Amino acid sequence: MNLNMEEEKVLLVDGMALMFRAYYASAVTGYIRRTKAGLPTNAVYGFMRYFWDAVQKFDPTHIVCCWDLGGKTFRAEQFAGYKGNRSEAPDDLIPQFAVIQEVMESLNIPNISCPGYEADDCIGSLASRFSKEMDVYILTGDHDMLQLVNERTRVIIMKKGHGNYRVYSPESLMEEKQLTPRQIIDLKGLMGDTSDNYPGVKGIGEKTALKLVQEFGSIEGILANLDSLSKSVRTKIENDLDMLHLSKSLAEIRCDLDVVCTADGCRLNLDPVTVITKFEELEMASMSAWMGLAAN
Repeated sequence: MNLNMEEEKVLLVDGMALMFRAYYASAVTGYIRRTKAGLPTNAVYGFMRYFWDAVQKFDPTHIVCCWDLGGKTFRAEQFAGYKGNRSEAPDDLIPQFAVIQEVMESLNIPNISCPGYEADDCIGSLASRFSKEMDVYILTGDHDMLQLVNERTRVIIMKKGHGNYRVYSPESLMEEKQLTPRQIIDLKGLMGDTSDNYPGVKGIGEKTALKLVQEFGSIEGILANLDSLSKSVRTKIENDLDMLHLSKSLAEIRCDLDVVCTADGCRLNLDPVTVITKFEELEMASMSAWMGLAAN
């Protein structure tokens, strides 16, 4: 065993979370960065600032970026209202989706997605696979990802502003929320998720859901102890059992997809010239300097 070998660590990037965060953080000012030809690039620029800051801080040896695809997912098949409250992406953001992926390709970072599934499911599946051989760090703003935390998988939640992170391990998750990773799924099953537009049990909010999960351990534990619940809470659960089970199913991130991405295929290996050329094309040469890249 070579003790001098660099410790291997993969960063799984929630491309959707970073892209939307980058777009809205700058769009709120009313100014949209554009190339001379009129291509909006504010999300591209912001994405790279968020992304590269995390790379510098967490120093991964491997990186993968995961994305949603257009089209219906299996969750929308299960529940027609799933994410039905989401508004269309802003016109200025739509063309930047492909451009960000092109930038990641210029960095030799694979863009991964899977028809019928979400970026979360790709991340869950890759985390499950890669954690058998290296430490896994998931970069996101989505607290649903906390269900993926384990002894070899950390979830990095991006906080407001650049460079502000909360890194969750099983211990810090328990300390902050008094929940295990799997209990995040039970919590969502009970209280639902307004962002993803599924209801959970009508009339049960986060406070009650948290108390029930902490007391009984899981939805199964709660259902096995219905007699010990208050009449009000018991009635709400009994009246909404089907939605409770459906909401729990919707909340659970899939970790068993056959995602095509090998460890060798996502090892970080930049060619500065390719990256610099891409940034020059996008009229953001300052990004190359900020990343510390110099043409050989």
